[in-house]
Amino acid sequence: MKWSRVYLLVPVFVATAMILSGVSASFAEESKDAKIARAMSAAPERVSAEATIVDVDGTVLREGSNGWTCMPGIMPGDEHPMCNDDVWMKLMKALGEEADFQTDRVGVSYMLKGDAHVNNADPADTKKDPGETWVQEGPHLMIIFPDRKSLEAFPDDPGAGGPYVMWKDTPYAHVMVPTGPRVK
Repeated sequence: MKWSRVYLLVPVFVATAMILSGVSASFAEESKDAKIARAMSAAPERVSAEATIVDVDGTVLREGSNGWTCMPGIMPGDEHPMCNDDVWMKLMKALGEEADFQTDRVGVSYMLKGDAHVNNADPADTKKDPGETWVQEGPHLMIIFPDRKSLEAFPDDPGAGGPYVMWKDTPYAHVMVPTGPRVK
């Protein structure tokens, strides 16, 4: 799997700011155990304890046995760990390749440590323009539904309270389910 293109999920300006501030250098020095611990913090222990742990460069830090993949972040300097089932891993690959995505099963991803600031409508957008809705969600999980009609039951406004649709008019549309306070 080509991980470098998956990084489209996090705005480029965040990465640039972190690199310029020297954050990426500290991550390069971070121990394997610290990366594994951060990756495991993205999901409940019953999910992450047996998950495969993959570093931001695609290096497998620990083989798993339950079909889940957890990452300490999705790009250098990113402190937003994520744990994905196989459906979400396929979505991430399609997103990184700017390819179409479809599934015949529900997919689940955990980000219990929160996420970076992203455009709620466009996963590839890296620059906040007037009128766009950007959100930095706190602890949450994300659900992909195979039937896009299911998404019609949810608002696409992150401020509506409760679950909402992110990336609604893209093949990567999914439901965001906040489980804690939003990042301010």
